[in-house]
Amino acid sequence: MLGHVEIPKDPIQRFAALFEEARRVIPVDPNAMTLASVGPDGRPSTRVVLLKDFDERGFVFFTNLESRKGRELLRHPWASLCFFWQPLEQQVRVEGRVEQVSDEEADAYYHSRPRGSQIGAWASLQSQPLPSREQLEARVEELTRRYEGQQVPRPPHWSGLRVVPDRIEFWHGRPSRLHDRHLYLREGAGWRTELLYP
Repeated sequence: MLGHVEIPKDPIQRFAALFEEARRVIPVDPNAMTLASVGPDGRPSTRVVLLKDFDERGFVFFTNLESRKGRELLRHPWASLCFFWQPLEQQVRVEGRVEQVSDEEADAYYHSRPRGSQIGAWASLQSQPLPSREQLEARVEELTRRYEGQQVPRPPHWSGLRVVPDRIEFWHGRPSRLHDRHLYLREGAGWRTELLYP
């Protein structure tokens, strides 16, 4: 209890309830989140990716590990995520260490994807210069022929990354810019909470 404001104890359960609400009111990609990474020169970069799984271990997305974000996160394994659900006037910020998911997790998700997306994971040299769109389309055609009639294996350079949170902040919009900000900080096996000024 902080003053008269009681902050829920478990941020993952709180996120799960809020995410379900977002899924009800946001018809397209309620799982979209901004992901920030840092390059070897200390320069930050951001992009929108899709959350594919979450639990008490962290927040998971999948990518080509040879892409810019993949290379940055494997070299400097810290990231921040930001969800903004405008119809709910809710934002969630997550910060923490990055780890690669198990091969079993990556295989299970990869084989749940549409076949075209599986082929695309092989065809795209993500983040590298593309001489022409025709070259990409030719790679897709060649790979489609190669794997015709058989399961498309997961590329060795394609996997999932999990952001293991040590800091989660919930923001709720309020009138006069007097927003609610509830901060969770990892403390051992649990969480310490703080109420922040807006």
